[in-house]
Amino acid sequence: MDIYLQGLTMGLAYVAPIGLQNLFVINTALTQSKKRVYATALIVIFFDVTLGMACFFGAGAIMSANQWLEMIVLLVGSLIVIWIGLGLVRDKDTTLEGGRDVNIPITKVITTACVVTWFNPQALIDGTMMLGAFKATLPAGTDFFFVGGFASASVLWFLSISTIISLFSARFNNKTLRIINIVCGAVIIFYGFKLFWSFVQLVMG
Repeated sequence: MDIYLQGLTMGLAYVAPIGLQNLFVINTALTQSKKRVYATALIVIFFDVTLGMACFFGAGAIMSANQWLEMIVLLVGSLIVIWIGLGLVRDKDTTLEGGRDVNIPITKVITTACVVTWFNPQALIDGTMMLGAFKATLPAGTDFFFVGGFASASVLWFLSISTIISLFSARFNNKTLRIINIVCGAVIIFYGFKLFWSFVQLVMG
């Protein structure tokens, strides 16, 4: 259960910061029917979970077989994660105006969701560093608990924001986005230091 909760909290901290995925879902929730809103959320969840699994099992498996690479990724990954968290806490420029046109056919919703997830270089880098590094720190046999928590976070987050924003669209503003980024930034910084401590223990051990 602890590993599942760790995956859940890490997943929420990873997926919640406002980026292309979230702006796409938020703007859909602000402008479209509930049927389209939830269809978009489920499509984004699919691409988000598959990207997370690719980063976790792909990069993580390579690191498990190479201790020197594991040490490098833990060090670099921890510093990048901390930097990402600090950037979120400092960022004051995020607004709802950065979204895309969401009044589009369902086929284009699918391709757009794929692009903002799988073809987003920052998402690929962050996912590989954060999830790949965490795989190296997990006890044997607990991978699927962590992945289950991470996948649950994606489902919980995108369905929740779709529902909340649809219901309270008039009250959702840039200040809310700022609060989300600060909270998620703090959580990511915490996990960054946790990864760095794992690196220190590996060096000392």
